[in-house]
Amino acid sequence: MVTTSDGDAVGVWQSRYLWVTVGAVALVFLAAMQSLAVTTVMPVVSADLDGDRLYAVAFAGTLATSVIGMVAVGAWCDRGGVLAPLTTAVVLFVVGLVIAGLALSMPALVAGRLVQGLGTGGQTVALYVVVARVYPPALHGRVFAAFSAAWVLPSLIGPFLAGAVTEFLHWRWVFLGVAGLTVIAFALVVARLHGLSLHTDHPSTERVWPRLACAVALAAGALGLSLAGELGAWSWAAVAASALVIVLSSRPLLPRGTLVAARGLPSVVLMRGLIAGALFGAEIYVPYLLIADYGFTPTWAGLGLTAAALAWAVAADLQGRFGDRIGNTRITVIGTGLLVAALLFALVTALLLLHPAVMIAGWALAGGGMGLMYPRLTVLTLAYSNPQNQGFNSSALSIADSIGTATTIAVMGLVFTALVGTDAGFPAVFAIAAVLALGALVPGLRLGHAHEMRQVGADRGA
Repeated sequence: MVTTSDGDAVGVWQSRYLWVTVGAVALVFLAAMQSLAVTTVMPVVSADLDGDRLYAVAFAGTLATSVIGMVAVGAWCDRGGVLAPLTTAVVLFVVGLVIAGLALSMPALVAGRLVQGLGTGGQTVALYVVVARVYPPALHGRVFAAFSAAWVLPSLIGPFLAGAVTEFLHWRWVFLGVAGLTVIAFALVVARLHGLSLHTDHPSTERVWPRLACAVALAAGALGLSLAGELGAWSWAAVAASALVIVLSSRPLLPRGTLVAARGLPSVVLMRGLIAGALFGAEIYVPYLLIADYGFTPTWAGLGLTAAALAWAVAADLQGRFGDRIGNTRITVIGTGLLVAALLFALVTALLLLHPAVMIAGWALAGGGMGLMYPRLTVLTLAYSNPQNQGFNSSALSIADSIGTATTIAVMGLVFTALVGTDAGFPAVFAIAAVLALGALVPGLRLGHAHEMRQVGADRGA
């Protein structure tokens, strides 16, 4: 409960916001369930479809196409309402899951993941804009803490359930089951959203097609980077060309100064991309390592992600309540420190083949660090925004998420594939992630302050 500027005590679960909160959290919950489930079962899917060489592409491709969805939905929201773009995004998400669930080959599954990415990216941006237009600024931190908390139940049951479904039914139901639940959840909440005024009073008039063309080029560059390993002697030339395309095409989609860590919003966006790449790039190799080197079943390998997801939710709640008191600088230092420590635990475990409990326990630190930093960066983004650029800034933040993760996964995939047959593959990917996390300190110390002081300062009266 917080107190608004007019003295009214409000909360995200009170009647005026209840069904919007329920609907938004339900969609985040299902996206979290899908993410954790696919990370858990993809080693089995890859083995079943003989798709080891496309293992990283199955993740990076989804993230790459999500950029297109983010830009399209962000521009759509800036020009009008939110319900139509959100509905379109959910439909694409479901269709992609169905294609992946029915795939008979790894290329077909990757194709489904590409469609799914369009919906995932658009859905994320649309929900951010819903928060900006429905809730008062004083509640933004609480809403994003609730979004993070929506990962708690998936973290408890998602990996274990996905592993159990894979073992006792089939991995296909991991995709098809989430698709069915998403349809039901959205059907229940769309009527509630329909009754709200989600239009902006000052629609944007900026041209959309140049940004959309850049998004397509950016996605193509990320996919090219993921597939570079298939080109043999030309692979590193493809890496260089893809990296150039990514840099050039990303500039119009991000706030000016992002690539050089300019103070304020550009550093917020850059830091988000760096920490997302570090965590999510490394995370897909955690169950892979537990299955490949320690003989874990998919059910038990999925539990390796549970402690981190729980720590994320707890830390996010602490950030929502006390983020202003802690301060952006301390959040940056503490959060990146925890993330780097977790990655070093994983690296040493893979290098020395320590007991897997060492990595599983250490990985919880990554969740704690991300729980502090992730929602704080979202609050800062909205605080730096106005109604004319909420869609652009929200999509920029999500683009940094996706392209940072997709690029990192692609590079890790190239390195991991090159080291197949040696004991250096897993340590190498965790080392790459640790270096990236350390690099996040550069923009992290340049976040500045917008209106988030006023937004979360009201929490002191809770």
